[in-house]
Amino acid sequence: MCTDHSCSHAVPGGCCMSKARLALNRRQFVAGLGAGLAAPALAASALAAVQRPSDIPTFAPTPPKPLVIQPVLTITIPQRRPQTSWRSWGGFHKPEDVQDEQRRISGELKKLQADSEFPMEIRPLVTLNDAKKAAELAKADHDVMLIYAANAWLDVLENLTNPEKWTVMFVRHKSGPVYLWYEIAHNRYLRKTVDEYGQPGVDYQDVVVDRLEELQWRFRALYGLKNILGKRIVAVGGPSGWGAGGQKAPEISRTLWKMDIRTVTYETLGEMIKKARANSTLVKYCRAAAGEFLKRQGITLETERSFIDNAFVLTEVFKDLMAQHETDAITINHCMGTIMPLSETTACLPLMLLNDAGYHAYCESDFVVVPSGILLHYITSMPVFLNDPTYPHDNVVTIAHCTAPSKMNGRDYEPARILTHFESDYGAAPKVEFKKGQVMTVIDPDFDAKVWLGFEAEVLDNPFLDICRSQTDIGIRADCEQLVAETRGFHWMASYGNYLREVGYALKKVGLRWNNLSKKA
Repeated sequence: MCTDHSCSHAVPGGCCMSKARLALNRRQFVAGLGAGLAAPALAASALAAVQRPSDIPTFAPTPPKPLVIQPVLTITIPQRRPQTSWRSWGGFHKPEDVQDEQRRISGELKKLQADSEFPMEIRPLVTLNDAKKAAELAKADHDVMLIYAANAWLDVLENLTNPEKWTVMFVRHKSGPVYLWYEIAHNRYLRKTVDEYGQPGVDYQDVVVDRLEELQWRFRALYGLKNILGKRIVAVGGPSGWGAGGQKAPEISRTLWKMDIRTVTYETLGEMIKKARANSTLVKYCRAAAGEFLKRQGITLETERSFIDNAFVLTEVFKDLMAQHETDAITINHCMGTIMPLSETTACLPLMLLNDAGYHAYCESDFVVVPSGILLHYITSMPVFLNDPTYPHDNVVTIAHCTAPSKMNGRDYEPARILTHFESDYGAAPKVEFKKGQVMTVIDPDFDAKVWLGFEAEVLDNPFLDICRSQTDIGIRADCEQLVAETRGFHWMASYGNYLREVGYALKKVGLRWNNLSKKA
């Protein structure tokens, strides 16, 4: 990122760059990225000291799609009848009770929206007790139907539940007047008065009692899922998958995740690099940006300066490739050899700069693990770390790669030594020093996309072994022997924070099993 050559609000292009731009201004970028990657990056950007030439276009990461939520209060006022049961459970007895509940819900949803770091659009609350109107509302343009199931009957709830969309039911125990469906959500709505689940598209995890934070993490998971489904990504050198088991990964990504994978050949990339390096204005700008980057606190240069300058030019080319395909996601195949003669550097540093700027940028084009990175990026609103795992032992495992984001929490830069890429001893690769004591989410996707494994970890140390440059020893907050026994695939994905619940909830919606090794009994 230009010291943030993320340039946060402005992603440079260069005179050789295409006319197809993601032309987003600063305000649009800040609004699009949300809390995690916007304003702090802008404030910290050292590019403020570099005058951007007017003939280098600006564009930014694609704003994520907000999660659209339709809240509906299903309620009726019971009418007294003599000598018979005339009311069900629930604290709603007069019209004023309904009005109070409407105000309560509206206030809670405003707070939920204000407290969420990801964008959501909450539609106006609808109040109904009519099955036909419920069926009409279920077809409307929303992602999530949020049902406040006060006391309307089963046909209303069933008609609101569209299996082609997501449904979450909220019931009250102590957060307000008690709801009827606090009693019968499981046995009537989910199980239809038998032992087996019978409501399509909904299960026990889709019912929330009282707590707004329980709604929030579910919405965070669904927001991540919405944004990965159909995601477009540029694959330089074509898509692939690690090892024999990963050869079907690109097709799985296209079918399970509906991903739009756009192949760009190395011939095309080579021509773009030549044009970019022949553009004296662009090269001068990139050198200045690289100089500002190297002034950043915590950055140590331990390779040739020319590799850094060339890395900034290559970053511009990658941004332009994404702009041509109208996306903010890119992955590089054969990144340890093919790209070096073309760019006279490595892709390692550009991938760090892009991830720090809010893009999705991955090496190796391993589509076994790439979907987990995109999903986790959206769920966390932070950059993620694709890594090579080692052999877990004594509740410790080392994870490493020659590129990693330096803005792992989405706001602050971790220290980084800029060295050569380890295997080639060439180019520019960051050794990011992860924050000791930091809790992390670790995901291990399997080759067949049947079950993903995950666990919570803690950063213990940042050694300097003769392996990939960004390396960290993490403490395994799970059964180490079970991790060894059940590890699948190869590459892992990691982020700061614990988002295991969100990942598991999202995976269930696409039919993938989640093995959370850190789940408490």
